[in-house]
Amino acid sequence: MLIPVIIAGGNGTRLWPLSRSHYPKQLLRIAGEHSMLQNTLLRLPAELREVRPIIVCNEQHRFLVAEQLNEIAIQADILLEPCGRNTAPAVALAALQARQRDTNASMLVCPADHTIGNPEQLEAAIEHARQAADQGLLVTFGVQPDRPETGFGYIRTGQPCGHHHRIARFVEKPDLDTARGFLESGEYLWNSGMFLFRAERYLEELRLRHPQMLAHCTHALLQGEVDLDFIRLDAPSFARCEDLSIDYAIMEHTEDGAVVPVPLCWSDLGSWQSLWEHMDKDSDGNHLRGDIIAYNSRNSLAMSDSRLVALLGVEDLVVVDTPDAILVAHKSQAQEVKRVTDTLRARKRPESEDHRQVHRPWGKYDSVDKGIRYQVKHITVKPGEQLSVQMHHHRAEHWIVVCGTARVTCGERTFLVTENQSTFIPVGEVHSLENPGRIPLELIEVQSGTYLGEDDIIRLSDRYHREDAPAKAVHLL
Repeated sequence: MLIPVIIAGGNGTRLWPLSRSHYPKQLLRIAGEHSMLQNTLLRLPAELREVRPIIVCNEQHRFLVAEQLNEIAIQADILLEPCGRNTAPAVALAALQARQRDTNASMLVCPADHTIGNPEQLEAAIEHARQAADQGLLVTFGVQPDRPETGFGYIRTGQPCGHHHRIARFVEKPDLDTARGFLESGEYLWNSGMFLFRAERYLEELRLRHPQMLAHCTHALLQGEVDLDFIRLDAPSFARCEDLSIDYAIMEHTEDGAVVPVPLCWSDLGSWQSLWEHMDKDSDGNHLRGDIIAYNSRNSLAMSDSRLVALLGVEDLVVVDTPDAILVAHKSQAQEVKRVTDTLRARKRPESEDHRQVHRPWGKYDSVDKGIRYQVKHITVKPGEQLSVQMHHHRAEHWIVVCGTARVTCGERTFLVTENQSTFIPVGEVHSLENPGRIPLELIEVQSGTYLGEDDIIRLSDRYHREDAPAKAVHLL
């Protein structure tokens, strides 16, 4: 059995402000109606789309991932990483899970945040890689380069063996002159980050080179638990794993590494520069999305989802407008966006983690306005969903229903609130909100009090099994 494994745990910081740590790039719908995660699954060959995939993702993204899988009618084993430990432990978890399903299972490992413009080319390459994996090789896919790219890692090909080559060496992202030499030599391929090998073969290599990592992953999975559609890991065990990529941990050291060349229109969309290169452009070389006016401007990328943006006499710029942040950068500085997100985290700014619109398993909320002692939110609750039973020590809340019907519990009372009606939740009162109807419930929430932080939410019970305790402050509605 060949099992698709999708690694979906990244944060995509180089595409800030569109990508945030709580809503990273693999979940964004950057190029069309589907997210990058969804496209990764949908472009698999038909045979593999019939196999239940394994998804490894960050615990805080679990409901977003489950909702996106539901949208495309795919059921999966969803393994939740309690913390980020890079791809080597993530693939180890998937290999252990795959081996439980089939002791002879092979895995096609794909990052969830890449794009491929000609996926039909991948099908033949998968079959070639499968044949090499049956010989005990650990196979990666090397993209045939068409330009001297400095934003990708490279693989130098070694001895040819039919449709694959042995791997001579891996090379980090080169400077421009080195990249030109790689292209001219014809011996180098872009490192795609996709792999195919038998699950047991990967575990053998890990047992040889990083036995403690394998032990920690094994214990984390054995001591984990099934929670709704998810497999939760034992957090202390997994946290002990080394933070290593699969390349550093295994592929650069194994004697059985192989690479299958494939002519893909591929990008890891690792920066705004690479996104601009991937997207369709007008006659001036601009990619414009949203309410954009561009005059005498060239080779720029401009995106806005909240207001009018005008470009005048500029060139090679990235302008990204979101409701709570604007990025203006020269394309040559696209790889430096991480400096901004590092600064935001150091200053404990929320813009590094969340958009103004925040998604929750029950729906979403948009922070419309905020002052010293008040905050206004537009809340949308999906049909049949319910917020946790909770209380606040420092704030009261007014709820005004603008669409749909709300079932409100406030203290000992449970009652309905319909359109154009409102209710009041006093400070310290236990309360809950539910949408019993068949259309989305929309309401305006006005909070007032001495402290309005998200950590003044004491969750008493929750249908989504989010981590909480009766006396524990949490950061989610």
